[in-house]
Amino acid sequence: MVNRLPINQYNIMKATGVVRRIDDLGRVVIPKEIRRTMRIREGEPLEIFVDRDGEVILKKYAPIGELGEFGQEYVDSLAEVTGHIACILDSNAVVAVSGAKKNKYIDKPISDLGQEVIDDQEIKIINEATEDIFCEGIYNEDDARFTAQVLVPIIADEEAIGVVVLASQKDDTEMEKMERKLATTAAGFLAKQMEK
Repeated sequence: MVNRLPINQYNIMKATGVVRRIDDLGRVVIPKEIRRTMRIREGEPLEIFVDRDGEVILKKYAPIGELGEFGQEYVDSLAEVTGHIACILDSNAVVAVSGAKKNKYIDKPISDLGQEVIDDQEIKIINEATEDIFCEGIYNEDDARFTAQVLVPIIADEEAIGVVVLASQKDDTEMEKMERKLATTAAGFLAKQMEK
């Protein structure tokens, strides 16, 4: 007889076959392959969870996710004012979206483009049709093609912790000074909330 656990975000795990011992200081080394796959860098904070069965789960700490409803309300306002899709990304995934169906984008991992904006701490504006978008895991071609995007890093305490995105799928759309300014204002405001 096989015991089946109820499905939730923590017990859907994939075995790696890697076993590590705890050293005399209580440390465990996360293998390089896993760090590379999960984009975990030296010095990056990890959040520790413990479940009822005694399993220890490490997750990349994403402080921007703490904004919760406030972040969602902000992207709702941005989408309403601009008519574009508005998103907030943390260092791992899309945490808030408005102007599009949430289930298509929410919790999707950030793409190399999103990671590049975080790493470089620079604004990126793309005014051409492209499938190089802010997140991964979008399989419907219509949902994965954008004609214009502006991505602005959220920088708190001199560290990029997320990205504000305005994106359009409408033809002949360009991200201009207004969209850049709105996204920059949003990123600055959200950064201030994280510094409190």
